[in-house]
Amino acid sequence: MKITETKLKGCLILEPQIYEDNRGVFFEVFKKNELESVLGYNIEFVQENTSISKKGVLRGLHFQTGAAAQSKLVSVQRGEVVDVIVDIRPDSASFGQHIKVNLSEANKKCIFIPKGMAHGFLALSNEVVFNYLCDGYYNPEHESGIYYNDSDLAIDWGYPLSELIVSEKDLLLPTFKKFMQ
Repeated sequence: MKITETKLKGCLILEPQIYEDNRGVFFEVFKKNELESVLGYNIEFVQENTSISKKGVLRGLHFQTGAAAQSKLVSVQRGEVVDVIVDIRPDSASFGQHIKVNLSEANKKCIFIPKGMAHGFLALSNEVVFNYLCDGYYNPEHESGIYYNDSDLAIDWGYPLSELIVSEKDLLLPTFKKFMQ
């Protein structure tokens, strides 16, 4: 497995070695010991979530705050997304910066997202099955987010904004500046 650090410290791209033959395909999604070796700390996933989205659905930018903050390992089982992670850690050298990574059933990449990052994705295929492994339990009292089209973050989703399908809840999220006040 190839593990690559991104410009957001602690945010990693995991690329599996894929074994394919006449029976089909085999690959390891992640190995705890290899991930922990790169991270330098232990990780225990306690909850797995799956979302199913149609083309044009944008989910995000979401995160949990305070003691409920979560690290996540995200991947796509079916379809393709553009995945966006924003560093919202005020003491980080990459504070306010973001990365975009295409995740798909074809490339089988995963992203490890450490605590202190906002996360969202846009479904690029007709159907997307998206998985999240989380190291903390979801807590609705600590649910938070940032508006996906925030001008200060300047995320280019690479998709016509007029065609996005965004939940009412996500449309009401605060801007980056408002959240950080």
